[in-house]
Amino acid sequence: MADFRSDTVTQPSLAMKKRMFNAPLGDDVFNDDPTTLALQQHAANMLGFDAALFAPSGTQTNLIAMMSHCQRGDEAIVGQQWHTYKWEAGGMAVLGSIQPQPLELQADGTLLLSDIAAAIKPDDPHFARTRLIVIENTVGGKVLPLSYMRDVAALAQEKRLACHIDGARLMNAAVALASQHGLTPQHMARELCSGYDSVSLCLSKGLGCPVGSLLLGSTDFINRAKRVRKMLGGGMRQTGILAAAGLFALEHNIDRLAEDHANCKRLGDGLTALVTQLPALRGQLQVLPVQTNILFTDISIALADKLLPYLADRGVQLTASNYQSANGAIRRVRWVCHLNISSSDVEQTLQAVADFAEKY
Repeated sequence: MADFRSDTVTQPSLAMKKRMFNAPLGDDVFNDDPTTLALQQHAANMLGFDAALFAPSGTQTNLIAMMSHCQRGDEAIVGQQWHTYKWEAGGMAVLGSIQPQPLELQADGTLLLSDIAAAIKPDDPHFARTRLIVIENTVGGKVLPLSYMRDVAALAQEKRLACHIDGARLMNAAVALASQHGLTPQHMARELCSGYDSVSLCLSKGLGCPVGSLLLGSTDFINRAKRVRKMLGGGMRQTGILAAAGLFALEHNIDRLAEDHANCKRLGDGLTALVTQLPALRGQLQVLPVQTNILFTDISIALADKLLPYLADRGVQLTASNYQSANGAIRRVRWVCHLNISSSDVEQTLQAVADFAEKY
């Protein structure tokens, strides 16, 4: 079975499970779980921050970050498609009383610097106080380049605003950019974070852990974040069992993300070739460009209603949603490659699509 629904479906390897089973434990609320402390220090050293904090999920680390940077009635500038704005149940507003100021994304996934600057409110009691700029990298698999990340950090510093990275897939961005800059992925990730006040790093996506995310920042920031984490119910006890998986992932699962990127490109190229070759797909299925481990295809509703059940019957699991394009309703299908998707899975999936097209 090829499960392309998300890189959150990854299963821990036997080696990761052994590290978890043998992890020395303490009580993280008392700050004495040695494995969690080791994970936090390792991540902080890698990414160039003073300190880090382990939490159950990326949704929580993002919310902790925003509530630690902002007070009630403050404003955070976000992207219309950012996870922090669209996919986290409105937590920044509902639980943090933080006003989101959403901006339209450009085709490459960036926010225009001029749009960010124009959205910053003047110091006037009529307005919410702009306090934070949030950036996401990657964005739906798109990589925001180092030069852009530096420009946003410089703008935040100029305007005296805090800036946070939702780096759920930061390591995918780092792997994609590393060769361009002559750096290792680990050093590339550090460069992408340089100048930012905080970053959230997900361990349970491409890095292959069963649970967990990290929030990184200054010592003072993390001290504030601990209070917010407690308030949100994120204080846990013998977290070393989970933290051990995070340590293993940071030591072993970063460089291998390149395999996921290669498999995703192979999938995209294969689907593109099938569209060219097979009349049943031509004009009905569009393959969007691939940069990392996420591929989107736009499929006509009529074709999708037949193709997706056909693939599901053959063990190919996908997520899809409808949207309105200039030419009418389209079903956008997301394919995510991860450590449990092999090159063989990709080839078998392409063969299944080809078999479908030849029958229908």
